[in-house]
Amino acid sequence: MKRRIMQALRQLEQNPKLRSIQSVSGGDINAAFFVETDVQQYFIKLNKNQPLDFFRFEADGLCKISKTRTIACPHVYAVMEIDDMPMLLMEWVEGRKTKDTEKQLGENLAALHLCEQSHFGYEKQGYIGGLKQENALFDNWLSYYRDVRLKGQLERGREEGRISNERERLLERLLEQLDRWIPSQPKKSILHGDLWGGNWMTGPEGTPFIIDPSILYGDHEFELAFTELFGGFSSDFYESYKSVLPLSDTYEERKELYQLYYLLVHLNLFGESYGRPVDQILKKYASL
Repeated sequence: MKRRIMQALRQLEQNPKLRSIQSVSGGDINAAFFVETDVQQYFIKLNKNQPLDFFRFEADGLCKISKTRTIACPHVYAVMEIDDMPMLLMEWVEGRKTKDTEKQLGENLAALHLCEQSHFGYEKQGYIGGLKQENALFDNWLSYYRDVRLKGQLERGREEGRISNERERLLERLLEQLDRWIPSQPKKSILHGDLWGGNWMTGPEGTPFIIDPSILYGDHEFELAFTELFGGFSSDFYESYKSVLPLSDTYEERKELYQLYYLLVHLNLFGESYGRPVDQILKKYASL
């Protein structure tokens, strides 16, 4: 691994001199390293089980978010492949949380969501966790969310044997009446797309950084619903977010339908431990 990392560094620095290389947490699916040279500190992720496009998509999301100048995210130095090993090289970020960090996170995320786009969806195939996420550009959010996001997970669940029988029937029924709750024309916001509590961190001077995006353009309430699913966000975060970009009066009616997508992803990735919350949502909305 060290040899591959040194080969990568030679494409960024002239005669790099390695001071330190340490294995660090890179999430559930990547190997990751803190690397320090005489010139720079790097965060380097590697994944031999994914194509190079896996890291290209992440880098694309980080660069697009960075260009909005609304919320901090790590600078991308390079995406490359060394000896058939895809790699993503980014700046190393660290810092200590202050009393204002989570307030700033809410304000900055709302500012990102105020950056409107021309379509819903995304122009490139993406990834959510380790799963491929088909994408396309749509004029209608309901159509994109139903036909690309939810139906995509339904099809995968059928193939994997995770979605069948009553669960399959209820999900199909829900898709047929999804227009009762999901709007067609919300704001076309830039979304991080995978914003759970582990995908933000504190940088210098207490500045909040978002990491590991699965970028898309869509309803900002889709993002907020996911932040509530697994926790990791304080009341300061939500209060400051809503002070910039309030949620609609009907948010609570559709929140679980937005969380359903992520629960289906987890069901398809990790198995039946996520089956019960999926079934609870399907039964709830099937009875309405």
